[in-house]
Amino acid sequence: MVPFAERARAHADGIVDLSIGSPADATPEVIRRALAEATDAHAYPQTAGTPELRRAIVSWYARRRSVTTLTERNVLPTIGSKELVALMPFMLGLGEGDTIVHPRAAYPTYAIGAAIAGANALASDDPLEWPDTTRLVWLNSPGNPDGRVLSVAELRAAVQRARELDAVIVSDECYAELGWDAPWDTEPIPSILDPRVIEGSLTNVIAIYSLSKQSNMAGYRAAFAAGDADVLARLLTVRKHAGLMLPAPLQSAMIAALGDDEHVSVQRERYRSRRRVLLPALELAGFRIDHSEAGLYLWASEGRNAWESVARLADLGILAGPGPFYGDFFSEHVRFSLTAPDERIAAAAARLRE
Repeated sequence: MVPFAERARAHADGIVDLSIGSPADATPEVIRRALAEATDAHAYPQTAGTPELRRAIVSWYARRRSVTTLTERNVLPTIGSKELVALMPFMLGLGEGDTIVHPRAAYPTYAIGAAIAGANALASDDPLEWPDTTRLVWLNSPGNPDGRVLSVAELRAAVQRARELDAVIVSDECYAELGWDAPWDTEPIPSILDPRVIEGSLTNVIAIYSLSKQSNMAGYRAAFAAGDADVLARLLTVRKHAGLMLPAPLQSAMIAALGDDEHVSVQRERYRSRRRVLLPALELAGFRIDHSEAGLYLWASEGRNAWESVARLADLGILAGPGPFYGDFFSEHVRFSLTAPDERIAAAAARLRE
């Protein structure tokens, strides 16, 4: 990407970097204040999270995700979600001969986690394709990069197949507060922990969530897992010995973020506004938008090689993410992030329209 970034920076009005999903907006004051008030952190933090944090996560799931069956044993804070994705296979003891399934359109860390553990990675969205050697299944809804949302029926079918294989199934749901197209503009995006999905049992089912996007806390590295208490207990034991504990001030900041829905609504509207500016400009410039009904990205194609699209965009001063970064099946797609400031999104739209 380096030469394309250099071309984009040479634009007279500067680069519009839409290639990464790093939040550009300020962390809300309610969160920053909670962090500042918790800086007397002289003792070691609890790897399992404070009781207050665990209760806040349980309450958030009940209020925001319609999941009311969790207890404090069913949740675990993590140092961001990426480390959990990368280390989950290792922490579960997977290795040679085991298969780890991940979506066809996926950011690379799912496959990297399989490589760290010495297991095999399989890109597949069809539960009927998952082999008998499958020990871990990754879902991602809403998806990165494609913004695809899995329905209750699709989630239930995936859970049923994973249980047939005696595999752990984990749903990465970090964009679940960001629904755009019907019905997700008015209905909550379903979680894998939804009672309609798990049919009364949390066995081998885990959801993970991050506060990076909904609360502009990417720099805090604040996330959590929820679901099967036995699976989480194993992860907790490994994490204790590895020193993977969330700093105490950050745990306090998470409690504040999880208890305040207003700042999430404000941020959601910022992204909605940027999407309304960028999407029609892309279509006018000849791009087709695929999926992208939720999440932070527009997954687009103009029917040519992705690198040709990236080059064309770079000449406009726009940097986008090439589809081949997200799997071997997307040679003609590019990913546009909605996280740039309003002024940069407007600049990109103007260049595309011209």
